[in-house]
Amino acid sequence: MLLVLWFSWGTNWVVTKLGLAYATAFQLSLLRTVLAVATLALIMRLTGRRFTPTPAWPTFLLGLTQTAGFLVFTNLALVAGGAGKVSVLCYTMPFWTLILARVFLHEKLQPLQWLAVALALAGLLAILEPWSLGGNWLSDLLAICGGLVWAASAIIAKRMRAQHSVDTLTLTFWQLLWGTLPLLLLLPLFPQRELAFSWQLCGILLFSGVLAGGIGWLIWMLLLARLSAGMASLSILAIPAVAVLMAWLMIGELPSQAEAGGMVLIGAALLLLSLPHWWRRRG
Repeated sequence: MLLVLWFSWGTNWVVTKLGLAYATAFQLSLLRTVLAVATLALIMRLTGRRFTPTPAWPTFLLGLTQTAGFLVFTNLALVAGGAGKVSVLCYTMPFWTLILARVFLHEKLQPLQWLAVALALAGLLAILEPWSLGGNWLSDLLAICGGLVWAASAIIAKRMRAQHSVDTLTLTFWQLLWGTLPLLLLLPLFPQRELAFSWQLCGILLFSGVLAGGIGWLIWMLLLARLSAGMASLSILAIPAVAVLMAWLMIGELPSQAEAGGMVLIGAALLLLSLPHWWRRRG
């Protein structure tokens, strides 16, 4: 599941950046979410699940943060920022999650895991290169806000699971559906343009909506159901490294030596995180 998530979400930053040539950021967010809802509805139908709504208020909050808030902030950030850089700023999410999980869920990390956090933070800083950011602070701020609302959604999902027994697929479907409503309400407030329909746009929407949207969010919710909020968040730190690599391969955003070193540090952090689980399984 992690391999699929790393590839789909890492590549989706570049795919979304390419999609801005055919539609506005807000149009892409809305179309992607609608396709994600349709994908999960089809999966639910094929697996024989009922469309019984999950608890309304926490599901709405989850959709507001995880779907609507995250998509609006990140897509607007992509308008002015590079795909690789924006993805890294959004993936400050694990560190926000660790803080929120400590406060609201009383989760703790072991010393080896804190070492992994330190390595991952150093890797993110190396990829980010704050010493040479330039003056595009609005894009940076929007991307960080995207990471913050995503972290809040992880806490909401964990607290909801502690209070209610919900099916992961059903919850993912309903939070996406609830998250679509704010996007529809906000549509008139954002500048629009006529969609440039083409095979390229169809491919972009299928990748972004079906694979990264519907299936990707389902995998994320499954990970949240099986891991602590902090561990689930740390397990996706490879995605910004994948995004930087794919931005280089697909649109020529060449990573610097610092960014390459950052990817190595994140890989080392992920290895440290997996060692205790591997050791216990071996035992």
